Amino acid sequence: MAPEDAPALVLAVPGTPSSATRSLADEVVSIARSELPGLDARIGYLDGGDEEFPSLTSVLARAAEERTARYEQARAAGSDVKEPDGPVAVVVPLLAGPDSALLRQVRQAVMDSRVAAELTDVLGPHPLLAEALHVRLSEAGLARADRARLFTVATAADGIILASVGGDEAVQAAGITGMLLAARLAVPVMAAALDQEGSIASVADQLRNAGSQQLALAPYLIGPEIDASLVEEAAKEADCPASDPLGPYPAIGKLALAKYTTALGIAPQQPQSTPAR
Repeated sequence: MAPEDAPALVLAVPGTPSSATRSLADEVVSIARSELPGLDARIGYLDGGDEEFPSLTSVLARAAEERTARYEQARAAGSDVKEPDGPVAVVVPLLAGPDSALLRQVRQAVMDSRVAAELTDVLGPHPLLAEALHVRLSEAGLARADRARLFTVATAADGIILASVGGDEAVQAAGITGMLLAARLAVPVMAAALDQEGSIASVADQLRNAGSQQLALAPYLIGPEIDASLVEEAAKEADCPASDPLGPYPAIGKLALAKYTTALGIAPQQPQSTPAR
């Protein structure tokens, strides 16, 4: 159970809000709530600004107002309650890897709210994200789902381009998860930047020159942070098929919760990866 009066977990969702984005974010917070009953989990959109897609700033302000109102109601009812202190919320960016432009936007929204809120790191790198990438590749028929049976997949890739956004820092961070993915698949994995011209093509050439014949593009993205057409264009540029972004894979909700609990020091246990069978 979440501690009484624990701060809200506020998921900071990047990108242009849409019904698909809301559905994804709802699923992520639903997973977090199922892992920690009683969790007050909310969603704030970096580019939101109305009732349907509330901005991160307004969600934080509302959380602060509600906490103050609960305290005042308890006082009025004669309860001997302590005035709330500590953060009103813990803000978790819905990002697999670092993206300085988006993280600046998150920090600015937190400052604009004038609310005491703690901001966590992005979700990766983490073994659970390597697991999620493996699952997305296997769903697209681009990787074996089960190592023990060793059944062949005719379209299985023998080289993976891990596509990130956020420039060099994001490529380096993606490379760490890429090493974990390479260990799972026993094929070379190289990270490249979707938002740097020529990066995808360059990495595709490097993999082919090293002997890979069938490449696949694996988006190291949750989804809302970029326009989906960027992945399609990158797959054309590399002349290979692509798997889906990570989306609302269960690990995303577990990692968001782990960032929250670590920030508060209330649950040291980290989510575990499912061992490859």
